[in-house]
Amino acid sequence: MDVIIKEKNSNKISRILIYLVLSIFAIYFLLPVFVMIITSLKDINEIKNGNILSMPQHFTIQPWIDAWQNARIGASAHGIKPYFINSIMITVPAVLISSIIGSFNGYVFAKWKFKGSDLFFAFLLFGCFIPFQVILLPMSQTLGKLGLSQSVFGLIFVHIVYGISFTSLFFRNFYVSIPTELINAAKIDGAGFFRIFFKILLPVSLPIFMVCIIWQMTQIWNDFLFGVTFSDVSTQPVTVALNNLVNSTSSVKRYNIDMAAALIAVAPTLIAYIVSGKYFVKGLMAGAVK
Repeated sequence: MDVIIKEKNSNKISRILIYLVLSIFAIYFLLPVFVMIITSLKDINEIKNGNILSMPQHFTIQPWIDAWQNARIGASAHGIKPYFINSIMITVPAVLISSIIGSFNGYVFAKWKFKGSDLFFAFLLFGCFIPFQVILLPMSQTLGKLGLSQSVFGLIFVHIVYGISFTSLFFRNFYVSIPTELINAAKIDGAGFFRIFFKILLPVSLPIFMVCIIWQMTQIWNDFLFGVTFSDVSTQPVTVALNNLVNSTSSVKRYNIDMAAALIAVAPTLIAYIVSGKYFVKGLMAGAVK
């Protein structure tokens, strides 16, 4: 009995130590976010005279308003609002199209194999490991020939092409876990390619769709290199605008506006993870054993 009690006490102490260590790491990780939030709610004079970790003496949302619509970026003062809209116009279609194409690719590679499909899939996977910098020049030439240079549609095209390898890999690994006998039975009953996909695979594909949506949204929304290379002043995404805002040549450094703009820029991906995080983990683990 004493041994059992000692073991329980030991387990409690171990659990407390684990939670303590995790809490320290969580505080260390969240401290910069806390500083960003309280700084964005302060007046610029309070930032200059106060402690960086002190709470605002007078809360104000004016830095958020200025960051959204009044901050000077480049030659005009219109905040990050138009660039935020650009990012939405780029991200939404690129995420949806690349996920849909990836779902069909994964379906084919998992359940409709053809001669040389494994080799073709291996070549497709090379796209997951190609650095962004390698494709800048050929992609720029391609966009120029297609008449999509420095346009929103050009950035959509770039992100679709670059994301297909990842989405195909995710869907293929997910669909491999679905019994092939189920697909064969549907074929015997006369179901074709599209009917099998829409009636059998698509209804159970929500977790992996959420994985692709979150993955692609994060990659596209946070992209800077493609945005700064393949866009002009009017089509820049929010990441490029944020960089221009922070590095502006203003005589007074507006830390509160910079922090507010950064929080606005990161909000969509943060909300996506909070809302769909459980589907992301579930989808990534699907098919892991096979």
